[in-house]
Amino acid sequence: MNASIVLLPGDGIGPEIVREARKVLEAVASAHRHTFEFTEKLIGGIAIDETGDPLPQSTLDACLASDAVILGAVGGPKWSDPAAKTRPEAGLLAVRRRLGLFANIRPIVARNALIGASPLKASLVDGVDILMYRELTGGIYFGGSTASDDGTTVADSMRYSVGEIERIVRLAAEGARSRSGRLTSVDKANVLAVSRLWRKTTERVVQDEFPDLTLEHQLVDAMAMHLVTRPKDFDVIVTGNLFGDILSDEASVLPGSLGMLPSASLGASGPGLYEPIHGSAPDIAGRGIANPLGTILSAALALRHSLGLAAEADAVEDAVDAVLDGGLRTADIADGGRSVGTADMGDAVVEALR
Repeated sequence: MNASIVLLPGDGIGPEIVREARKVLEAVASAHRHTFEFTEKLIGGIAIDETGDPLPQSTLDACLASDAVILGAVGGPKWSDPAAKTRPEAGLLAVRRRLGLFANIRPIVARNALIGASPLKASLVDGVDILMYRELTGGIYFGGSTASDDGTTVADSMRYSVGEIERIVRLAAEGARSRSGRLTSVDKANVLAVSRLWRKTTERVVQDEFPDLTLEHQLVDAMAMHLVTRPKDFDVIVTGNLFGDILSDEASVLPGSLGMLPSASLGASGPGLYEPIHGSAPDIAGRGIANPLGTILSAALALRHSLGLAAEADAVEDAVDAVLDGGLRTADIADGGRSVGTADMGDAVVEALR
């Protein structure tokens, strides 16, 4: 097949890890006789430096015309001035909104070779396989802010409509139906009116459209505890923007490193956006030691969800497992294996593909 893929390296370690994901995708294309056309564009802090805009129009146009978008990371201390007119993260929020990406899917899988890298006991982590659905374009991040004239009082609004809740719950329910048939919805319905609407809508959608599923509700504070005390009890989780942001980062300790976790941001149509869940890690940028596996696994999600190449996606994921089983480790997951750098890890995945 022919496919257009936009690369958004961004800031910090972004260019280093995206380079390895491209290397793996090129190997997939060569092995399976596909043609992938890559276009690299600016986003985030580097885009502010070069254009004054964290999401230049040329970047947005390229993303809209593509089949899939792969992002590295945005942000860093250089652009953290609270008085700045714009911040790198505004580019990420804007591209999600303009592409209509309402669902962020984060697989949280404890890979056999890395059980020892998790800070939790092996008995808790072994066998964890969670699929988390985070609503991406609503909630407090997009509800708007107000401030008093003197700046001493600020309010952020958490907003959700029935339609926004319905579409993410349907997607998560379809995911649950294809797995164990269990869906956990996370809210704060004992305190927040928004969460009571979330719970009511979730119950109606599941009862009317997915009666074969088993639905349970968890309050977000209890869920934060359960993720590190009994994570194997959960399969598919759906929640709002803020709660999903926090819980998915918490869950990253289960596989042993933020550097291992991919994500897919999807809409009703058009290209998906694929990125590791970690940040730009400016403290290690340029040192060649960043873990590219989260980005490589994000590329596998792009193959599966945007390009319809499930077998190729499986091959990439199997190659990552083979490399880890062989004992290779980047610094963040060093657990007695052989330590390698960013490029060497990417090369090893390519070799395993072959």
